[in-house]
Amino acid sequence: QVQVVESGGGLVQAGGSLTLSCAASGSIFSLNAMAWYRQAPGKQRELVAALGSGGSTKYADSVKGRFTISRDNATNTVYLQMNSLKPEDTAVYYCNADIRPQQIAPMTRYWGQGTQVTVSS
Repeated sequence: QVQVVESGGGLVQAGGSLTLSCAASGSIFSLNAMAWYRQAPGKQRELVAALGSGGSTKYADSVKGRFTISRDNATNTVYLQMNSLKPEDTAVYYCNADIRPQQIAPMTRYWGQGTQVTVSS
């Protein structure tokens, strides 16, 4: 089985920083892209940042210059460094990973359970 587990959320004041972590574990033959999404109350889930296996990155316009996604391939962990946080960044942050559990299995997207980030004004 594959597990994707996020950590690092919490309460922070506007202008502060947080680092989220997301670790994929279990039966992993290969791991491709990993990404962070977020969902605020009453809103649709949106892409925050994505990181391909080759190192390509994609960011939402609203976080460019403030958030940085990075990855430790040795531990199958992706990080989201969030600086200059704003109240509008408040949301549940979800991680996903595109994983092939076995050599003959299809690539499948696995999601974590989410971690709450609250930014106070």
